[in-house]
Amino acid sequence: MMTPEKILQVGMGFWSSRTLLAAVELGLFSELAKKPATLTDLSSKLELHPRGARDFLDALVALGFLARTDGVYRNSAEADLFLDRAKPSYVGGILEMASRRLYLAWNELPAALRTGQLQDPAKLETGAANPFDSLYADTARLESFLGAMTGISHGANLVIAGKVPWKSYKSFVDVGTAQGDLAVQITLANPHLEGMGFDLPQVRPVFQKYAEGCGAGARLKFVQGDFFKEELPKADVVLMGHILHDWDLETKKMLIRKAFTALPAGGSLVVYESLIDDDRSQAAFGLLMSLNMLIETPGGFDYTGADCSGWMKEAGFRETRVEHLIGPDSMVVGVK
Repeated sequence: MMTPEKILQVGMGFWSSRTLLAAVELGLFSELAKKPATLTDLSSKLELHPRGARDFLDALVALGFLARTDGVYRNSAEADLFLDRAKPSYVGGILEMASRRLYLAWNELPAALRTGQLQDPAKLETGAANPFDSLYADTARLESFLGAMTGISHGANLVIAGKVPWKSYKSFVDVGTAQGDLAVQITLANPHLEGMGFDLPQVRPVFQKYAEGCGAGARLKFVQGDFFKEELPKADVVLMGHILHDWDLETKKMLIRKAFTALPAGGSLVVYESLIDDDRSQAAFGLLMSLNMLIETPGGFDYTGADCSGWMKEAGFRETRVEHLIGPDSMVVGVK
């Protein structure tokens, strides 16, 4: 029998989404990672009002993020691994950003669809053409953003560190390196490589702190620069993770051309995103990410593997391939 269950589940999905985001923002999972706790203990530590505390915790039990035994709450295995801020596997940075900023911005999706203009209130206030200008000017916001990028990318970074045929290369540069997790994971897995992280100068201290904390600081070099104004550092492999989707088509093609120039014959450009499937009918996350770019940027959009391969071939790459990484992420590799 046909039912409206799926319609209602998706339409009211913001209930469960906001509940999870609130738990991350409050630090609930990090608190329970220390030790299981009762309703009374958690209410005291997290300053929860008695009217909603029990329903909040039990909703997280029903959603599968917590377990409860004899009135004592504990994290699910998944929540304990990925939502404890003290663990290197923490992916909550992107959820913290969603809780503070994206959740509100997405309320303006109808306006974005009608106007084609970004709707993020913080960016609208500045009027800046580059959506990252205000972000990079605020140290606290920048560090939070860079950490969020590590959270959303870490799994794919680990796969890339082992999946690309690194033995054929001697050097790489990670463009828009952010906190540097991609460069760190490649370096740790491939001791023979000379690695560089390329980004704006404000990123240097965050990159160096992260690389040193992971034990890769001595083998990684930070190169400061602006890919709009300068050429990319030369290397055997150029990587761009979650970079191209921020920009309009002209800028995407410009960055691919710059990567082509930076590479030697036989070198490779590795681009990875939450790619949309070529039929544009299955990869819901990639399509929703593209709507996020509509809301968050003046011209950014996500794309298919075929789209990216076409841009690479237009720039002069002799061959391309698309490979799945993990979850919604896939990479497009172009060989010069």
